[in-house]
This record gives sequence, structure tokens and C-alpha cells, in this order.
Amino acid sequence: MTLARSHPAVAVYEGKIYSFGGGGDDFKSLDLSEVYDPKTDQWQSLAPMPTLRSGALAATLGDVIYVMGGGFKKTDGKFKFLTTVEAYFPKEDRWSTQPSLLQPHDYPASAIVDGLIYIIGGHHPDATEGGPQTDPAFSFTERWDGSSDTWQAVADMPTPRFAASAIEIDQKLCVLGGVAASPEGFHEYDLIEVYDPKHSSWSQSSFVMPSSSAGQGAVVFNNRLYVFGGFREDIGICKHGSVLDLEDKTWSALPDMPLDRAAMGVALVDDTIYLIGGWRANRSVKDSVICFRDK
Repeated sequence: MTLARSHPAVAVYEGKIYSFGGGGDDFKSLDLSEVYDPKTDQWQSLAPMPTLRSGALAATLGDVIYVMGGGFKKTDGKFKFLTTVEAYFPKEDRWSTQPSLLQPHDYPASAIVDGLIYIIGGHHPDATEGGPQTDPAFSFTERWDGSSDTWQAVADMPTPRFAASAIEIDQKLCVLGGVAASPEGFHEYDLIEVYDPKHSSWSQSSFVMPSSSAGQGAVVFNNRLYVFGGFREDIGICKHGSVLDLEDKTWSALPDMPLDRAAMGVALVDDTIYLIGGWRANRSVKDSVICFRDK
């Protein structure tokens, strides 16, 4: 990429990968917008995002990419978490403001289920001091169809957490891993909690992650759930990967990534998974993009 970053908001539209904002050096939030074309292996600059932010998430509905939430570090060292939702129109290279989130979500999880964008958890809105070791995280969950005037609150996720991943399996929302401070201490989770839109209820999955993890990349492809990198309390930011066969519910190890990576963007184009930017093991930011193809 033209500039190193972690925590970018990433989405795919017509076979190209779009990256918005993120955190640069010294965690400076960015408005940088770029698109990557796998066919030419080149990045191209786009109209800057109206709002500087990192820890936001992006989702594509139809011909529009929506960028939601996130935050930025203020000059006093504290953080401002956002309810901001902005729409990017790839065919026109322009932005517009959309209905705000009901609550600010910084580094939440997000997935699309049955045409609805879900935003789940994130840093607690009151945790503005920039100290995740004391952040109890957030469980508030909301959704939007891309056309309504307001977002809709749904049942809270049972376990508050940020830096989790969300994916859709069998028209249900699955939230993986993440991290939060609790009375028992600060730690990552290996649990997977599932929201069923038909019953408006959460349950705990019968299977868990292969290890506790936060800031990992996750994607579902060919009935397999892939998980890459992330932060693990025992080893820090890692380069490990795992894949879950969704039929027999067994995990297998993937080849290690070339370098440790967490807080990256994730995109699936055709049969290839792309990991965009992120943190190195020393928390410096990456400008590299790597891709993975399963055999």
C-alpha cells in the first residue's frame, strides 16, 4: 500500500479490494482511501474519506460500500469513538453521509446476514482514556438494511468484547474471539457466540476457536472457516493460522504467515484470501498485503 496502516476498514466490490482509513504511525487515524485490483496487482488512490478514523468497518450492499464507526486519538491523548456512517460509491468515487449508529462502536465486529449489516460490540463508549487493559468492552448490537432512516437495536451479545471477528454461517451471525477486561483480569476469548435473527436470540456455539485470540482475520469460503494471526496472551501477535471444516467441526493448522500480523483488513476475492496491513509483533504498522489460496 502507499502508506502503512493497521485497523483499516476493508470491503470488496466487483472483484476489487477497497481500504478506508486505519491507524498509521503513532496510531494517527487516516482518511486515506485506496482500491487494489488483483488483476493488475496495483493500488489506486480514491477520494479521501470525509472522516479521519481507524477501527471502523466496511460492508458492501449493492453498489455502495458503507464505512461505520471507528474512532481517532485526540491531541490530549484520549480517544473519540464515533457513530459516523458514510457511504462510498465506487462507480462515482464520491462519499455521502448516512444514518448514524445508535451507539459509538470502535473496533467492533461486523457481518452481513440476509441483507442486513450487523455491528457488534467494540471498545466501551466510556473507555476513552486509551487503556484497553481496563476496557470492559461493549456488547451492544445493532443492524441496518442500507435504506432505512435509523439503525435497529437487537439483543446484546452475551460477552462484551472488542477486536473480535464476525462471519455469517447458515444465515446466523457468529462472533469469534475478541478481548476485554473483566473482574478476573484482561484476557482474550476462544468462545464463539451465535445470533439467530429468526429468534432474536444468542447462544454459545458447540465449538470454540483453537486458541484464545483477538485482532485476528476471519473469513468463510467453501464451507470452511479460516482464521489468521491475531494476538494471543501466551505469545503476543502471531503468524499462525487455522481452518475449521464446518461439516465435521474439526480444526486444522494452516501454514504460518510470512510474518506476525494482527488488526489487519481481510478480503475474499474469487478463491483468494487477502490480508491487508495490520500490526507487526512490535505494534508497528505494515504496508504489505499477503494472500492465501488453499489447495
